[in-house]
Amino acid sequence: MVGPPLLILAVIIGYPILRAIYLSFVGDPGLDPDTGKFTDGEFGTLQHYIFWLTQTCSSPAGGTMPCAPGNISTDFWPAMRNTAMFTVVTVSIETVLGFWMAVIMGRNIWGRALLRAAVLVPWAIPTAVTAKLWAFIFAPEGIANSLLGRDISWTTDPFYSKVAVILADVWKTTPFMALLILAGLQMIPRDVYEAARVDGATKWQQFTKITLPLVRPALMVAILFRTLDALRMYDLPVILISPNSSSPTATISQLVVNEMRTGPNSASALSTLVFLLIFAVAFVMVKWLGANVVEERTGKKEEVR
Repeated sequence: MVGPPLLILAVIIGYPILRAIYLSFVGDPGLDPDTGKFTDGEFGTLQHYIFWLTQTCSSPAGGTMPCAPGNISTDFWPAMRNTAMFTVVTVSIETVLGFWMAVIMGRNIWGRALLRAAVLVPWAIPTAVTAKLWAFIFAPEGIANSLLGRDISWTTDPFYSKVAVILADVWKTTPFMALLILAGLQMIPRDVYEAARVDGATKWQQFTKITLPLVRPALMVAILFRTLDALRMYDLPVILISPNSSSPTATISQLVVNEMRTGPNSASALSTLVFLLIFAVAFVMVKWLGANVVEERTGKKEEVR
């Protein structure tokens, strides 16, 4: 029963990954300086990884030299910093706001179903539509500048363009965090809170001693999913700000797409680096930060036995 799904996953997921890793070690085709003939790239070279990590390019003599200004590899580390910054800032804000929204949606209040449906609307809107919507808001004569009474260049200024991407992403994906956290809150038995109130526990004590510990597995899974999604951010900054890899909001995924148009093998090396980064983050969160819900529950059952 497990064999067919594993075979399908190996074909759909395993082969593209292995193919990308293989191409990352294949050199670029070009003229052989000895024979003067056009040759295909040879396997076993690290020139693409050197190209991205050390900011050096291949020289005609066969060595390495600093990349010329405007070379796409010079945008690698700024894109990495942008990706890390967007991930940390957006996930942090979305976790706090999502928790707050989940607590409100979990209460037995009038219009709760309508509230939940309204909260999920931003998440249901396609990202491309969200980007265009916020592009209108951040236009020179848009709603943002009208409300603030200022003339801010939201899409061209290096600082405010990052703020624009963060605000749009928080508005878009906070409902996703709220939905996952709400599922965890609904798993907490109500009688636990009743017992705490009988014992005289305050609202803050109930939150810190009951809600946070019991919702932690669902919270960590939500943070894990959102972190992996933020590390792959592409369409929002591209549509909202600029598709140029040298833009102040360029992410690592944006750099991969732009490089694929000129150097597939080099893009494969960059994709491999992104894959290793995402894998490392996921491994740390699952292994040491408690995002593995299945393993944690199994451990608790063994302790009870």
